[in-house]
Amino acid sequence: MFTSQGPTLRELAVQALSSTEHGYDLLAPKFDRTPFRTPGRFLTATADALRPLGPFDAGLDVCCGTGAGVETLLPLCRERVTGVDFSAGMLAAAADAVGDPGRGGPAVDWVRADARALPFTEGYDVAVSFGAFGHFLPAERPALFSGVHRALRPGGLFAFPIGAPQPVTSPWYWALLGFDGMMRVRNLLWRPRFVMYYRTFALGGVCRDLRDAGFDVRLLPLEEFGRRPDGSPRWRLVVARKAPSASRATALARSAQRTAGPIASDAPGNTAPSTSHPGTPHTTRSQVSRSGPTARASGTPVPKKP
Repeated sequence: MFTSQGPTLRELAVQALSSTEHGYDLLAPKFDRTPFRTPGRFLTATADALRPLGPFDAGLDVCCGTGAGVETLLPLCRERVTGVDFSAGMLAAAADAVGDPGRGGPAVDWVRADARALPFTEGYDVAVSFGAFGHFLPAERPALFSGVHRALRPGGLFAFPIGAPQPVTSPWYWALLGFDGMMRVRNLLWRPRFVMYYRTFALGGVCRDLRDAGFDVRLLPLEEFGRRPDGSPRWRLVVARKAPSASRATALARSAQRTAGPIASDAPGNTAPSTSHPGTPHTTRSQVSRSGPTARASGTPVPKKP
């Protein structure tokens, strides 16, 4: 699974016994040489699906890790792209990997903050996240989704790919079930916790939480990944739109008036956590300069290299 340039078994063991934040700080220098990095075809499929929905001025990569989502947003955004993550190590690796897009391209900045308490207000037209949701417990999703909703301008989009559940006959079903069980035992017996589960992000519950946060939700099939025997897509792109009105109450009323109907099973999905996300909220408050007057950040900005 790992290349010779990737982490050693000992390094992975040390990471697994650390907190989620510290574990990703340790893994950051070699993260892109592990299978945990989001494969490029998922990034490309997401960009292809979002392109007709633009143009976008400002983009946000939530739980940006080493910056793969930021690189995906750069061709889609005209003014700036922000990567936010709670791991200082991952942000440093992202800044090195993405570099300076150069004159004429969107500005890039990096903010260290807890994804469950995003420090932005109506500053972005589009937000994405790749492979980080396994690091959130279901009870934490409302804070995450509400924060993204607050960070978006009216009419803004929040998009991420999500896989169909594995059938019970698949070896992957049992492998992921066993992994989650092992992690639950680990977190029961060991502190600090390392939150990383593969089966806690079921599509039905995710869509309900998005609607409760004020989003209208669409599901776009990602045909590049084919279809299951029953004809349903193997992968979908969740596209959650903030109402054009800035009123959250209006968005919720619209959602409640829609005809109710099942859009997805609550069976667990097979999305893989691959980047870091939330951690202990930072108490440092600093103003981050943005292109728009309402895009305020109270997280810790990562200084640009001279």
